[in-house]
Amino acid sequence: MRIRGDVFWQWADPALHHRTHDETLDDGTFIDVQVRLSPSGNTQMFIGVYSESGVALHEQALDSRPGESMTRALAWGVGCARRLAIGLKPAEKHVA
Repeated sequence: MRIRGDVFWQWADPALHHRTHDETLDDGTFIDVQVRLSPSGNTQMFIGVYSESGVALHEQALDSRPGESMTRALAWGVGCARRLAIGLKPAEKHVA
């Protein structure tokens, strides 16, 4: 279960048409990317990265992706979320 932060709850609006991509990475990190059309027709995005236990590691809301369709913005957001998830992992220590 994800523990949503303030960024998500301020962004959330179930009345707006949206698309979602959820993915669990090999280490259990969970990414959640959502795109929607605002009432004025802007493509907006939410990117969330959560630990295996559900704690929010990163949440970000973008008010506008100018000139991008929902499909294109979703693809970009998934790549961004994956890169964020990799960058948020603690450094691995190798012992010789």
